[in-house]
Amino acid sequence: MPYFTYKVKNKFGENLKGTVEARTIHQAAEVLKERNLLVVHLRPLTDDPLGFIKAMIGGVSSNDIVNFTRQLSTMISAGLPLASALSILVRQSKPEMSKLVATILEEIEGGLTFADALEKHDSVFDNLYVQLVRAGEFGGVLDQILERLADNMEKSKEFRSKTRGAMIYPMIVLIAMVIVGIIMAIFVIPKLTAMYVDFGADLPMATKILIGISDFFVHFWWVVLAASVGGTVLIKNWLKTDFGKLRWHRLQLRIPIFGVLVTKIVLTEFARTLGLLLNAGVSLLTALEIVTKGVTNMVYRTALEDVKAQVEKGAPMSQGLENHEEFPPILSQMVSVGEETGKLDEILDKLATYFQQESEQAVKNLTAAMEPMIMIVLGIAVGAMVIAIIMPIYSLTSQF
Repeated sequence: MPYFTYKVKNKFGENLKGTVEARTIHQAAEVLKERNLLVVHLRPLTDDPLGFIKAMIGGVSSNDIVNFTRQLSTMISAGLPLASALSILVRQSKPEMSKLVATILEEIEGGLTFADALEKHDSVFDNLYVQLVRAGEFGGVLDQILERLADNMEKSKEFRSKTRGAMIYPMIVLIAMVIVGIIMAIFVIPKLTAMYVDFGADLPMATKILIGISDFFVHFWWVVLAASVGGTVLIKNWLKTDFGKLRWHRLQLRIPIFGVLVTKIVLTEFARTLGLLLNAGVSLLTALEIVTKGVTNMVYRTALEDVKAQVEKGAPMSQGLENHEEFPPILSQMVSVGEETGKLDEILDKLATYFQQESEQAVKNLTAAMEPMIMIVLGIAVGAMVIAIIMPIYSLTSQF
């Protein structure tokens, strides 16, 4: 159904703006009147001359979902019915989020549960979110579940920001190196080459190699461009296959320092998510299924699928974890303690904190290791280029 933008006044005389979904403009007006709103202006969203720009930069972000979850938890805790809380969020949210919440509200008013309504929008709300909401509805603790879910999303976002931030500096330096190298090869080195040819200098091997690379870039730049594009497409297609993903993810785990970081990140998300699900009352098998689907690393996903299969046969989860070398001994040992004491969710929360601290230390180690490595690579590259350029100059001066 199409969307309509509106300007209205509520019973307190306040001006409100937003969007509403309806089949026709008359139905949209009726929907607003049923909410005791006085329609001031109403038009189809497609009539907005900047609609296509808003559509390009719009969308529901992770921050929107966190705010939605936190606000909804607060209002339900205060005693507001779910439908009333969602109606308030429709008016207070930004346009894209307002459309989504309005659709969810209509689906709930049509007889769906909150979890079922969220499940219809799986591009925004993942399986973990839906299952936790379902458990909260079933247990009558939806406000508590939403609060924990918002906390978990904020922690995950902060954690991902730290790990991604560690890669920004080396990526910027790498890109700068490539750009400078291309500029030197295309614009600077050919001029030096012409000068050396004019003087008839006897060029050393290093200079000949540098000139050969420069000539290749100048005359066969299209080959480099085609190879780069073709290689990128081939690699992307290969990584879309299960075999390619598995090989690439296995390689990631074997890279010094970086592999340790990837491992700690996966274990942190695994422990935190599984603990949250178990604490919400979700069964272990269902929780393992949800967690397994959420793991992006194919090596760990394959291992968790086997752990889940062993749990289905009656084996304790700690035994399944112990059978795979991908999981450190502390994980299986602590999970075993949790199974014996009946406090597996609490143990998993502690493990998540432990692995997160280990991850942050791994990020620091990676950053500390990358800086000298980058300086060494830069020094070698600059030194080789300087030698290749300066040596012919000394040769020319000796001739004079």
